[in-house]
Formats: sequence, C-alpha cells, structure tokens
Amino acid sequence: MIKLQNISYNYNGSTALEDISFEVKEGEKVLLMGVNGSGKSTLLKLLGALIFPQQGVYTFKDEMISKKKLKQNVFNAYFRSKVVMLFQKPDVMLFNPTVYDELAFGIRQLQVENIDDKVSEWAERLNITHLLDKQPFNLSGGEKKKVALASLLIIDPQVLILDEPFSYLDPQTTEWMIDFLSGLDKTLILSLHNFKIASLFSHRLLVLSKNHHLIYNGEFEGFFSSTEKLKDAHMFSKHNTL
Repeated sequence: MIKLQNISYNYNGSTALEDISFEVKEGEKVLLMGVNGSGKSTLLKLLGALIFPQQGVYTFKDEMISKKKLKQNVFNAYFRSKVVMLFQKPDVMLFNPTVYDELAFGIRQLQVENIDDKVSEWAERLNITHLLDKQPFNLSGGEKKKVALASLLIIDPQVLILDEPFSYLDPQTTEWMIDFLSGLDKTLILSLHNFKIASLFSHRLLVLSKNHHLIYNGEFEGFFSSTEKLKDAHMFSKHNTL
C-alpha cells in the first residue's frame, strides 16, 4: 500500500531524514520510535503529504506522491480522503464553532448524505455525544483529541497516521484509546515514546536513529530484547522494564 524508497529530507540544510526505505501493507499497525529529533514527526508529515521528499520516491497504491501530483484537484481529494493524520496537539486541527461542526466538516466537503446519522454514529463510538453542542476550544486535552480523531475517522480513511496519540490523555482515557485503536480496521502508523504502550501494538516497529537513518524494521520484541540495538538507537536505560 505504502512504499518509501531512499527518502531524504532536510530543513534549511539541516538533515531530518536520510535515505529512508520501507513498505507498509494494508491493515498493518506500524510503530515509529526514536529519540527526540530523530525525524519521527517529519516522517509522519511526509507520509501525510504535508511535506514532500527532496530525494527518493513515495508511492501510495502505486501512485507517486509529489507536490505536483497533489496539485491535481481530483487526486488531491482522493488522497486526502484515504490518508489522514492526527497531530500530537489537537488544537491545530479544531477550528469550527461546535464539536458537531468539527465532525460534520469533512463529510460536508465530500457531499456525503445522512450527515446527522454519521455524526451521531462516530460521536457515540468515541464517547463524545455529550460534547456535540460544545465549543471545541473549551474542552480538555483528552476530549479535544477524541474530537479530532472522530473528525478524521468519519470520512472513512484507509490509513490513519498518529503523532503521539496518547499525549494529553489521563490513564483511563489512555486505556480506552489503546483498545479503540487496536480494534480499528485501518492501516495505522503511529509514533510513540512510551515503551509499555508500544509493546501492546505488536505488528511492526520502525526505529529512527539519532542521525536520522532507519536502523530497525522488524518485530517489537526483536528490538527491545537487544541491548545492542537499544544502545544504537540511544534508547537504552537501566530503568526500561518491559
């Protein structure tokens, strides 16, 4: 479904990603880990076509993703409906006067019928029905994250990209979010810092190094059972207990 070949990206001459290659199959749940500054957020933005590789090729379902390609309105609408991204800070995603309008916004653009039914369905699934008449900027961090997530899932994407989805969540909401994401029938690509939470998503692990290379692509246990691999990624700590 997703294929990156020799992707590199830099900000004003400062390297963020260097020669990154991997594939993601439909239905996989892929974890992305690495120390701060390793390039995780940059990679997620690139997968969401918010930025574009300066070297290498990114393809989604055999279509090359580029700035030129996304300027084609029909393809842009198609891609944006299939690949969506949840930002670490949900405030940047919320701009409508009510929670109802946040959920309805995307499907209104797609001219979907039965908007009220769709909003009710996803509000119920994310336990935010009681918030539909509220103003998003008055909500708690966890509530904002649920609203932002519902506004993405309501358009029925195939790929969900999540940048630190458990930040701003209390323990109870974190537990709920783990179960909810684990049960989604979507391709998930998510970045995490929390080793314990990461261990609950067992499909595949990608690890970026401090110098912005992909240094691990494999099973979760194969990485965290290796002191050498943890040290290579600057993620080793005597306090890590899995």
